[in-house]
Amino acid sequence: MKSDTDRKEQLKDNLISEMHKYIDPVFNVYEIRKGHNSSLYFYGDPKLDLKTIYKSLWKLFANKGYQLHIKSELGEHIIAATPYVEKKENVNVNLALAVATFFTTMFAGATMFGVDITGNPLQIVKGLPFTVAIMAVLGSHEMGHYFAAKWHGMRTSLPYFIPFPTIIGTMGAVIKHRGMIPDRKSLFDVGVSGPIIGLVVSIIVTIVGLSLNPVSQTTQQSVMLELGLPPLFLFLMELTGTVGNSIHPVAFAGWVGMFITLLNLLPAGQLDGGHILKAMFGNKSRYISSVMPFLLLGIGIYVNYILNKNGSIWLVWGLILSFFSMVGHPEPLEDSINLDKGRLAVGIVTFVLGALCFTLVPFTIVQ
Repeated sequence: MKSDTDRKEQLKDNLISEMHKYIDPVFNVYEIRKGHNSSLYFYGDPKLDLKTIYKSLWKLFANKGYQLHIKSELGEHIIAATPYVEKKENVNVNLALAVATFFTTMFAGATMFGVDITGNPLQIVKGLPFTVAIMAVLGSHEMGHYFAAKWHGMRTSLPYFIPFPTIIGTMGAVIKHRGMIPDRKSLFDVGVSGPIIGLVVSIIVTIVGLSLNPVSQTTQQSVMLELGLPPLFLFLMELTGTVGNSIHPVAFAGWVGMFITLLNLLPAGQLDGGHILKAMFGNKSRYISSVMPFLLLGIGIYVNYILNKNGSIWLVWGLILSFFSMVGHPEPLEDSINLDKGRLAVGIVTFVLGALCFTLVPFTIVQ
């Protein structure tokens, strides 16, 4: 009867044998050593260049829960496979930020409903519909990225909501990605999933909001916005038979979702649009990415000085994209395989949907 130690050694030997099958076509192994913490070291001579070997083996080893390193020591080439130690997420941070954002967005929503928070603090609950709507819009976008990354075996965090005293009570939500991007297909799926899912939820939220009666009450602390309505929003107004110059805060949450979708789909740097463009066109994408900052700066100048309206948002984002363009884009491990026609079509449709969320003057603050 085998002991636990014997069984563990047998499992490790089976794993070594399986890994050796992966390695043999690209690396001539002449010695295998077992290290601490289940680490494995394959000594040998490369049959291909090291970058190609790394690309061919990375995902196979990752699926076994191992990180891959290829190094050279004293003239010997070594493929080192070390168990990936999953960094334990402190979900309490995610939860705390989500709770804080819940209250900051509810405060913002309550002011939209005409509540004087200082005089009636318990009336903050009137902002709950806006809170549910805006957090659904922001959360669905990030969860789209999260599930797509998990599907492709990429390591990523749960969403972090960002509470902030803006007019909507938040600066949005983000996730943190760790590790390598396997290929262009993975890059595309992760990049496109957030905007598509977020936009679908934004459309649903907008339709619900447009079915509700507008809120006209204001307080002295209220900030009034004159919104520029993008084609997609106008289409939904037409679809629902909505008329008038005021909308319900829930519909405003849908508008915010469309605006965020537009900004994220700008084809530059490490924005979602930059990821999608990189996956679709490879290194050729850098030409479009480098032009985008100048295009946005041009739009901002046109809106500010020709139309005499508020185009500052485009000037700010032009400067932001200038930075993103300088930083560049992370390279997928496998960058030579083009996307299939289906994904290319989805990418084109996604950019078209993003364009339908564009308006020259997104908002103007009315005193």
